[in-house]
Amino acid sequence: MEKRHKILILDDDNDWLNLSREMLAALPSRPEILTASSGKRALSLLESEPVRLLICDLKMPRIDGLQVLAIVRRRHPELRTVVLSGLEDEEYRSRAYALGVDLFWIKIEMQRNSKMFIECLESLLGRDDEPGFRGIQSKSLMDIIQMECLSRSSSVLRISRGPLVAKLWIQEGELIDAEAEGVRGEAAFRRLLAWKSGTFENHPAEPGRERTIFKPVNALLLETAQDMDEAANPLMGDSTEQSEHRKTVWKLSLLTREGADFVIAIPPEGHGEPEAIGTQGVTQLVRWTRHADAVARRLSERLEAGPVLQVNGKNMERQVLVLGREEKLFLVGWPAEDTGNLLEKSKKLVASWDS
Repeated sequence: MEKRHKILILDDDNDWLNLSREMLAALPSRPEILTASSGKRALSLLESEPVRLLICDLKMPRIDGLQVLAIVRRRHPELRTVVLSGLEDEEYRSRAYALGVDLFWIKIEMQRNSKMFIECLESLLGRDDEPGFRGIQSKSLMDIIQMECLSRSSSVLRISRGPLVAKLWIQEGELIDAEAEGVRGEAAFRRLLAWKSGTFENHPAEPGRERTIFKPVNALLLETAQDMDEAANPLMGDSTEQSEHRKTVWKLSLLTREGADFVIAIPPEGHGEPEAIGTQGVTQLVRWTRHADAVARRLSERLEAGPVLQVNGKNMERQVLVLGREEKLFLVGWPAEDTGNLLEKSKKLVASWDS
């Protein structure tokens, strides 16, 4: 039986606790949800339960959220932590990041962007102690940057690899500056993306930092992928690690160019693992895709309607298309408000996927 992670929500507002519990039921990994209405109760649960992720409010009586985070940092350094606060205050944000939190979200922003918030939590739950970038919230450098930007946070990411040290400045979800290997701005960002491992720390924001980067992060990723293609030596070839990194950046740039939310490439069962770009925690999505495809095929056979070309699905937050190519299934996610020709755009993405 698959082990379920545990999430602990700490908030002194019982109505908010109930709302949060209902919202987190949408997490694909279906974690067990624990709640506490006081810092004392939360600390007690952390001693007795194997909690994976703590979601914590800040302003509470007796023991406030910052005090809880300080204790958690000493007693449970491996615990992932997220602040979900009603206080839109840079001082609180900076103090929380100084205590090592993974994400800082404002409650009203979480309600407006619940899909992003859920994806961030699923990513945090899915991180294991594997080689790569080691730090507070992630192992992939691109994941780290994207998560910070999605949460619209302001912070400074310090990344080190042996004697090398680099920094990224993020302001309200936008990358504004970078320093790496003696250069600054876009050139530093591109050099940093070539790093395959290291350690990173999340530091408080520096509000007065001069802006040197004005392009969106995803546009920079696209340009970096193109640079890597041009720089690749066709005689020497890439190492496996370099090749995989270039493929990931390139596929992410495809999503950005077409405006898609994500793509999941799903091989036949028993023939490898699904490949996901733009989303985390794909187990439930893969199950749904295979089930939807099987149901559509059975219905098509009964009606003698010919081969299934695609399966469409839609809710208030997202619309998806299931397409087949060779032996794989592809699940392509789009924003709910996108009214373009999604079938043609999805076909274009799928056709370019392994090229």
